Amino acid sequence: MIPEFFTPQSGWLEQIGHICALLESAQVAGSAHRVELRRKNRIAAVHSSTAIEGNRLSLGEVSAVIGGRSIFGPERDVLEVQNAWAAYEALDTLDPYSVDDLLRAHGLLTQGLIGEPGRFRSKDVEIFSEAGEVLHTGSRVAKVPRLVAELLEWAATTDAHPLVASGATHFLIEQIHPFQDGNGRIGRLWQTLMLARWNPVFAWMPTETLIARNQGRYYAALQASRQPEIDAAPFVTFMLGIIRAGLEEYQASVGP
Repeated sequence: MIPEFFTPQSGWLEQIGHICALLESAQVAGSAHRVELRRKNRIAAVHSSTAIEGNRLSLGEVSAVIGGRSIFGPERDVLEVQNAWAAYEALDTLDPYSVDDLLRAHGLLTQGLIGEPGRFRSKDVEIFSEAGEVLHTGSRVAKVPRLVAELLEWAATTDAHPLVASGATHFLIEQIHPFQDGNGRIGRLWQTLMLARWNPVFAWMPTETLIARNQGRYYAALQASRQPEIDAAPFVTFMLGIIRAGLEEYQASVGP
């Protein structure tokens, strides 16, 4: 089994309490506009999660692609959006604790974009900054399948609150870096999936949009959780703040 990889923080209970109170309001608000709002939020999630990885399509262009309309844009960017939409639309069919489903979701996200869609990477990998500095070294390739299986087993059995466990799982997916490409997209999708299994509201939350708006802090939280040693607490703290802000925005959008 994987060792403990985060230190619980005193402020988490207060954040969790605020989030749970917001969830109670979100579940009863705005039912008349919920279908339209959910589609809008999911389109925004796809736009934001792909934009974080460098996709150049605007929100309007993403909406057009998802609506089946042709646009003038890079073919790769269009395919990234189509793939991401397919993956998010498959959320209801995915088990957040299944390695096979993690691979299936990765395949949906990366089909036609990389050489190993839906398969663990076959080579060791390092992540570099623009200046050429090594920011992160992924787990050794031979260890990846075991580490992912142990992570998902931990996620399925942990006593940690789902809001904490989902953020910690997101972080460790990025830390293991199990795929040739698409690790950020699958990490964000998997946290959404875990949260949606706990509370269906999260399937339609603008969480990825808030991450995109705070992209610098997102990457800083990932790095802070790696140094000087692995402790996912900074990343979990960041994601709790993002989730709370997302719920506040969702509540404001649906109205009283």
